[in-house]
Amino acid sequence: MSPVSALEPSTGRSATAEPRGTTAADRRPRLATYLASAIIVVVIAGFSVIGVVGLLPASVDGLHALYAVATLVGLLGIQLLWFSRPSARLDSVTSRVLLAVVVVLAYVPLPTFGILWADMPDFVGGAALLVLPPRYAWPTLGVVALSEVWVYHIFGASPLDTIYIGFSACFYSILYYLLARLARMVHELHRARTELAQRAVSEQRLAFARDLHDLLGLSLSAIALKGELAQRLMRKSVDAAKAELGEITATAQRALSDVRAVSHGYRELSLEKESRTAETLLSASEIAVQVHLDQGDLPVQARTLLAKVLREGVTNVLRYSDVEHCEIDVRHHDGKVTLEIVNDGVTAEDPATTLAALPGEVAALGGTATSKSDADGRFRLRVELPVPEPLAGGGAHEAERQAETESKRIRRLLPVVMSLMACGATLHVLELTTRPWQVILVIGSIVALLALQFSYFNRPATHLRTAQSYGMLFVQACLIYLPLLPLGPNWVSLPGLLIGSALLVLPPVAGWVFFALNIAAYAEIQRISGADITSTVFYTAATVMTGLAVFGLLWLVRLVTELDNTRRRLAEMALAEERLRFARDLHDLLGMSLSAIALKSELTARILPLDRHRAADELAEVLGLTRQALSDVRSVASGYRELSLDSESRTAKSVLTSADVRVRMEMLEDELPTPVRTVLAVVLREGVTNVLRHSKVESCEIAMHRTDGGISLDIVNDGVGDGVGDARSEDPGNPGDPGEPAEPVVPAPRAVPRDSSPGSGIGNLSHRVADLGGELTAGVEPDGRFRLRAVVPV
Repeated sequence: MSPVSALEPSTGRSATAEPRGTTAADRRPRLATYLASAIIVVVIAGFSVIGVVGLLPASVDGLHALYAVATLVGLLGIQLLWFSRPSARLDSVTSRVLLAVVVVLAYVPLPTFGILWADMPDFVGGAALLVLPPRYAWPTLGVVALSEVWVYHIFGASPLDTIYIGFSACFYSILYYLLARLARMVHELHRARTELAQRAVSEQRLAFARDLHDLLGLSLSAIALKGELAQRLMRKSVDAAKAELGEITATAQRALSDVRAVSHGYRELSLEKESRTAETLLSASEIAVQVHLDQGDLPVQARTLLAKVLREGVTNVLRYSDVEHCEIDVRHHDGKVTLEIVNDGVTAEDPATTLAALPGEVAALGGTATSKSDADGRFRLRVELPVPEPLAGGGAHEAERQAETESKRIRRLLPVVMSLMACGATLHVLELTTRPWQVILVIGSIVALLALQFSYFNRPATHLRTAQSYGMLFVQACLIYLPLLPLGPNWVSLPGLLIGSALLVLPPVAGWVFFALNIAAYAEIQRISGADITSTVFYTAATVMTGLAVFGLLWLVRLVTELDNTRRRLAEMALAEERLRFARDLHDLLGMSLSAIALKSELTARILPLDRHRAADELAEVLGLTRQALSDVRSVASGYRELSLDSESRTAKSVLTSADVRVRMEMLEDELPTPVRTVLAVVLREGVTNVLRHSKVESCEIAMHRTDGGISLDIVNDGVGDGVGDARSEDPGNPGDPGEPAEPVVPAPRAVPRDSSPGSGIGNLSHRVADLGGELTAGVEPDGRFRLRAVVPV
């Protein structure tokens, strides 16, 4: 009889139910592969051993015994060493050849060993599901099951045994397929997530290029065109040339404002951080606050907008002294995410200027924003956003869709496997008794167990370490063991469900101890019921195998679900990182160019009536800066961020001289590595931009020197005063926003903190310098001069 006669599913503790950090997440794919391999070896080897144990006593001579063992070893070796390997190519010619070999090994010994070999075609069914397309694989499985039923029938097996073997064939074939396929999915998902992130970044870069073209292409082209027109008009009409120069200045200023706005808009805000900040601010204002955060996996734009809405909504609440209670609720459901801020101290008639721009921003993402007073007098701000499927490029999106389809197919097959187990248990009780009440009791308890398993323990989203889970475990134990009292020797149930659920819910040590105790109890029940030693070992071994099998299936399904979510999150993190890089480059590379264009065009307009030759030179530099800015736009859009330090130093000297600042510059002629040269060029740009913002600056010193193992760049000026507010570039963000404090500048030189607000000039520089292992300091020295210093190792 097939080992399916004791079909009891078992589940395993999900090590992925509660993520424990990046390091653990990186270990899980490897751990899952090892676990899947161990379970496959135990289940398949155990199945083969049971077959040999049942076969050898009937083999009279040693030659037949050797024949049986060699054939089983061949079947086992092909299954374990090829079909169960995550890296094996299942669509290759090798796989099809090995499938044919499995067919030969499974069916050729049938005439020799008869019914004792009838279970071995299960290997064919599992291999066919793995290798053949679905339209051929499932009919092949049906043929395999019918062939086993036919073998049992022609050798005179009872009708129940004949039906039984059909369920057994389907069960083990699907089981082999699921174990191998899930282990393969873990391997494929782990391998594919880097590619997905890279494709997502490539797609986002195309969006950056479009944004840059729409934002700055027209403005810079207009500046270049008007600059050339102004050059021609300088010889004919000073007034007309000044008018064109005025338009150049206005266009450059608008473009600079757009750059700052876009730089700020590409910065991702953390909804979790904003909720903690809101809770702290409200509590400090003696407002009772309740926060419920269930955002799920959201796109960067939606997450950032919700964080902004939360920030402005809380700012609005803090304006009113009558507020005593505030509730913040974020929920993700039915393809939408909603944010509600409810308080008891604001009325709909009160002005709420911070909320005025919300409807437009929310509508841009396809959502709705409403603010009104409820019937109980409380004020409710509600924002609802759709959550679209993440797009990460054509190939990546298709791979993700295929992975999701495969995962869903496997989750649908899990109930099929367990239902086959239930059918096997039902047939088993029909062999033991024909009393209607006993059969009904067994079937009723099994149906209740399956309903509990499908609705609770099989769900990947179930929270396991909870009082509810322990309660469900107790209910499961009652459904399994209480029928033993009236049934006695005719007791048939699915104790593997309890064993597996315990492994899923309990801590590891307790779960495995519970597993061992229940296996021992099952063996003892079989012995007390009058089963002989062979049957007791047979059924107990089958219980262990099926229990471990379903343990692996549920564990891996939960792992695949988490890895799928992790892969999406990694793609979004890659997008967020690229967006932040884009914001920094946009601010750092174009901020100075546009500032200099505006400054020089204004200067040209002032000196044009006095000195046309100098005005012509200044206008030529404006055109040069415009061409450089266009080059920088292409640089940011394409991802190439190498800058020329020599070119930046010449531009800096020219711009400072045009602003009537005395410049003393000392640069090195040494050849520097590209990353070092680029970072120092960006530091020089930002430092000079900072100097140009202060009308009191009269002199500026720029010096680059060799240090111990590195290069230092110092930018010193005398026009900052006390330095307050000058150690950073203008931040496009709102310094008054809660949760985003402006970067402080202390009177003494110090290292700029790593967590400086992204998007600000000095904050960006500190990140760039620190990435190379260097240090950035900014502050006012005792002589009143302001020093920006970057030291980068070479």
